[in-house]
Amino acid sequence: MGCLVSTPKDSGRNRRRPGNIGEVSVYVPGLRIPKPVDFSQSLGDCLSKNIVERLSALRTRIVVMAGQEGPTITRTRRRNATQHGGSTLADLQQALEDYLPVLLGLVKDGSQLQYKVQFVWVNQEDDAEETAISNAWYEVLSVLHLMAMLSLSQANLLLLPRTSTDGYQPKVSEESKRASIDFFLKAAGYLDCAVRHVLPQLSTELRRSLPVDLAEAVLRALCLQALGQGVDIQLGMAIDSTKATLAVKRRLACEMVKYWQQAQDNVMNLPLANGWGEKHQFFVKWKYAEAKAGAYYYHGLILDEGNTEKSHGMAVAALQAADEYFKESKKLCEVFNASPPLSRNPPLWGTMKYLSEKIPKDTSSKVRINRDLYSHERIMDTAPALPDFALALKPDEYQLPPVDSAWSRRT
Repeated sequence: MGCLVSTPKDSGRNRRRPGNIGEVSVYVPGLRIPKPVDFSQSLGDCLSKNIVERLSALRTRIVVMAGQEGPTITRTRRRNATQHGGSTLADLQQALEDYLPVLLGLVKDGSQLQYKVQFVWVNQEDDAEETAISNAWYEVLSVLHLMAMLSLSQANLLLLPRTSTDGYQPKVSEESKRASIDFFLKAAGYLDCAVRHVLPQLSTELRRSLPVDLAEAVLRALCLQALGQGVDIQLGMAIDSTKATLAVKRRLACEMVKYWQQAQDNVMNLPLANGWGEKHQFFVKWKYAEAKAGAYYYHGLILDEGNTEKSHGMAVAALQAADEYFKESKKLCEVFNASPPLSRNPPLWGTMKYLSEKIPKDTSSKVRINRDLYSHERIMDTAPALPDFALALKPDEYQLPPVDSAWSRRT
């Protein structure tokens, strides 16, 4: 059950898409924005005035905040202080968390109330301008999606290099790196909960009718890329650590490849045709190539530690693959930034700053040395397979909150 109405994109006036979203360390697909709902008309005869008013007040707060900030949240302005002293993103996140326990009363114990209200959200990646569905589980799904996107936005702000007090090159602090991993895991947790616990509540027919923003494959891809970027931060921290071995760095780099490969598998066959969706696909392609460059680089260094002609030949092939993927990632990065809405890279830092210096230099050096020592026949034409490691980074274990106590006093 659940009536669905999709409005085709005709004017674009609701979906205010910025022409330029500024610096991007973490790509956040366009945020879905809720439109006003009249709870009193739908539920006035079924529920107490208190619950109806609470639902209305909590959701109206979200509509107002998201409507004001949604079109600009993905732009990389520095964090705005609010009258409460927090950030705009944190305030909107809190508003969603306050709303969810009250909203869940509509679906408690399979209540028929879940079908009473038509919830309307403006889409970003889907060609339909907005989607209206009379099912409260659709609202829960939309809320979790927005919570995840806000967490990714928080991570992006943390990972934009800032000019240090000593006036040296802009950098990302260790504190910001660690905090960003927390946001990545939170985002992944919201999305994992959406896939495992909310989507199954919707009928197969209704799931097929969801906007592509909420398609299972998109939710899975976003979850995987959040984990992939979390591993990227871990790898950068390992690079900076004198205690981290080559084996540790290779493992992290290879795990990152698997996250991005799975993200690409999920997102590449979807009809993401408009600006936000295409840019999303370009971002995943770029990061996948970047991850492979790092993995082949560290794999090549470990192979080069072997004492046989074969291992040295494999090392050269791996390093050459790293160099090719690095060049490919730079081209894909340019395509991503040039795709609307326009974006740009912050100054290089972390994993890619290190690898952008080391991959070309070490590849050239190792290839020259090994070609001087061995015949061309001893050097592989194709790169050796990367080691297959189990994925260690997992989403936060997020569970839907208990239904608000007001529902026990609803009559």
